[in-house]
Amino acid sequence: MTKPGVIVVGAGLAGLACAKALREARVGIQVLEAGDAPGGRVRTDAHEGFLLDRGFQVYLTAYPEGQRVLDVKALSPRRFIPGAKVWRGGRLHTLADPLRHPLEAVSHLFEPVGGLLDKLRVLELRQHATSGELGDLWQRPQQDSLRFLRDLGFSEEMIDAFLRPFFGGIFLERELSTSSRMLEFVFRMFSRGHTVVPERGMGAIPEQLAGKLPSGALRMKVRVAEAWGHRVRLEDGEMVHADAVVVATDPGTAASLLLGMPAPRMNRVTCLYFAAPEPPVEGPWLLLNGEGTGPVNNVAVMSEVSPAYAPKGQALVSVSVVDDGGDADGLEARVRAQLTEWFGAAVSAWRHLRTYVIPDALPVQTPSALVEPHRPVRLAAGLYVCGDHRENASIDGALTSGRRAAEAVLLDLGR
Repeated sequence: MTKPGVIVVGAGLAGLACAKALREARVGIQVLEAGDAPGGRVRTDAHEGFLLDRGFQVYLTAYPEGQRVLDVKALSPRRFIPGAKVWRGGRLHTLADPLRHPLEAVSHLFEPVGGLLDKLRVLELRQHATSGELGDLWQRPQQDSLRFLRDLGFSEEMIDAFLRPFFGGIFLERELSTSSRMLEFVFRMFSRGHTVVPERGMGAIPEQLAGKLPSGALRMKVRVAEAWGHRVRLEDGEMVHADAVVVATDPGTAASLLLGMPAPRMNRVTCLYFAAPEPPVEGPWLLLNGEGTGPVNNVAVMSEVSPAYAPKGQALVSVSVVDDGGDADGLEARVRAQLTEWFGAAVSAWRHLRTYVIPDALPVQTPSALVEPHRPVRLAAGLYVCGDHRENASIDGALTSGRRAAEAVLLDLGR
């Protein structure tokens, strides 16, 4: 292998963003990826004509780093309706965004999901989260999200029926122990942009970034066994030297490659996909479990968001389970039984397509984890690290950390 200027280990979003920035600065790069395709935790599988994201994920168009590095229009984004439908008391109740859909919000003002004051406090939360500069948000006093929401005056009913499943599906933990800084950041992004998926699945995002790299710069199915400043050893024993090495793997792999790098605790999620003859709900809605019982946290009919997710004449249903306790035995049956309560006997005709069990889906973002919101990316001479565990646990955090690592490399190289 010709000696590259910089070796990037890992072709997830952080590694691809880093490689793209280095390429734009005319630095030679080699991206080494252990998997068979770029994307890391953001991948989409084609399966029997369906597009299955590896776990339910969305992209928020207000992400500032995404606006810098992605051509979002080229992804043909398909929008969710702002708001949600909440299963509570034996039926689905609609909560619409009062600023974007005021007439619908008024018509559902007295739905039994929280009280009238709770609806007004959602506007207060929006105002609080969107005020000031984004950089200042990460310096605000923080506490766990549950205490933050209670201090804002939300009722326990509103927290349990809407806020817990909504933010629990984002943070992948229903205790709401995530930092209030992260909650405010996420709500700011929801408020200032749209919630979308690319027309052809979330995997289109890393594919676009990988497409910006020069031919031959991305090597797949290459596993790195050890990494130091200026060189790596591959699993087959080959040593590869460079001016700098950036470790852009998942957090657990980064901890195994980098001496002294702590492995953050990770939240898990299980995602089940079903093919249905007809969509159980019409329209691109997020459906939330507002009763807190059963395995299901949230549901989305992905083919209602983007028809490309399913073959013509079929619907693709995505089901997220946040607190499964790691017990996969019987999970499909329990999920199907719960969804039968929601949608009736038609669920018996749904065909199970695939289940994704993702034990290391997202770094834990408690207040202690975000004391330092922008963690160092330069570890030693010639050795750098990036990933959402160095910034915040989001697509934007991964992209930002990749750019920060590239800037640190360029500074040290005098570029």
